Amino acid sequence: MSIVSQNHTNEVVLLDCIQRFFSKHRVGTLLKKCNGTKEKGVPAISLLKYKLGNVFAGRSMYMQQRTGSFKESFSKNTFYRFLNSVKTNWLKFTSLLAADIINNDIKPLTDDNRADVFIIDDSLFNRSSCKKTELGSRVFDHVDMKYKKGFRMLTLSWSDGNTLIPVNSCLVASSKESNVIGPVSHFDKRTIAGQRRILAQTKAPEAMTKLLNSAISAGISAKYVLFDCWYANPAQITGIKTMGMDVIAMIKKSSKIKYGYNGEQLNIKQIYAKNKKRRGRSKYLLSVDVMLGKGNPIPAKIVCVKNKANRKDWLAFICTDTSLSEEEIIRIYGKRWQIEVFFKTCKSSLNLIDECHSLSYDALTAHTAIVFTRYMLLAMEQRQNEDLRTLGELFFFLVDEMADITFIRSLTILFEAMLASLQEMLRLSDQQLDTFVEDFESRLPQYLRDALHPERLAA
Repeated sequence: MSIVSQNHTNEVVLLDCIQRFFSKHRVGTLLKKCNGTKEKGVPAISLLKYKLGNVFAGRSMYMQQRTGSFKESFSKNTFYRFLNSVKTNWLKFTSLLAADIINNDIKPLTDDNRADVFIIDDSLFNRSSCKKTELGSRVFDHVDMKYKKGFRMLTLSWSDGNTLIPVNSCLVASSKESNVIGPVSHFDKRTIAGQRRILAQTKAPEAMTKLLNSAISAGISAKYVLFDCWYANPAQITGIKTMGMDVIAMIKKSSKIKYGYNGEQLNIKQIYAKNKKRRGRSKYLLSVDVMLGKGNPIPAKIVCVKNKANRKDWLAFICTDTSLSEEEIIRIYGKRWQIEVFFKTCKSSLNLIDECHSLSYDALTAHTAIVFTRYMLLAMEQRQNEDLRTLGELFFFLVDEMADITFIRSLTILFEAMLASLQEMLRLSDQQLDTFVEDFESRLPQYLRDALHPERLAA
């Protein structure tokens, strides 16, 4: 099959790269396991290869047909029929592909004592033609704090601290019928299409559990599950603990969520007010042990740190592994930032939002899964180029393991995230933001200033 013309060296290299990826990870076999079989004589694997590599060619199928550069043996109707298939289980496909990559390529390069993590977050999948898009809804955007049209792309990913692999996702519509703008199609609830739509209108915490169960069923494991405060409710955390994994999450400063502390049920603000804070060069303000949950409470540790974007504010993290030190809890949580980079890459470079204009929920689900596959391919190419131990058995024994994320790096990530939010919400100019950073850093002890700017020491 010819995805792109063979008269350019870069295009030949791209085609070889995609072919190696498909052969190594048996993508065709995995697609068959998920009911992705051919219709009317065209192999599904050929359609998947074309869709996967199309973004790198720089032209859509429509433009290729208009310019006469479309060389494939199938028609556009065959291609769209493949995307609109109601029987292909794309959630299972990405889970199985991620499991093959993680278990056979990445984990052999990772020490068993290293903290690998599941990361859960959502991002806005906006749609302008929401009235015609199936299950298109008014959904709440946590970044701008207002309702927008489209879906919330709830995503589960896995990371060892260096390489992030997207595992699966769900385009979550609103669970309220009044917020659903687009048409709703009805399928037998026992079918894949029916279950896909039930999951789409499930509340995010329940959908998150479904994604985790799918990843575990595919054979993927992790020591910790990371997420931000939007999912950090006691029922969700204790539920994940019963699945055999620990949770590290940022928690809301809500007066409604209470924790067992010294025989009392207190919210996080009350716990913070009751305790003396650490001062000086301490890397955190407060650390307390609490009991989480109502029926069968579990032990947990809450760590409070300074909010570097607001000197009068503080942030709180909860961890169900009480054996971890406070510094380690903060360091591991820093790995969660990788999923923000993933969302940015998918939207800016891999055409997550702009490429697919289909109105079918099945086609949008297929498109999202294929974009995730593109990211897996790029992530593995990057790992192959950076980790010298992938060159052969000799290097595996002689080259050190790639470094895990450091504590200082975790704090830097949180600092940069807060600066980005500060600039976005207060509309500060670059000059104002630079003035704020200079003033803030001037108040830090010298060793922290040196840690934030290692290039100065090198000079």
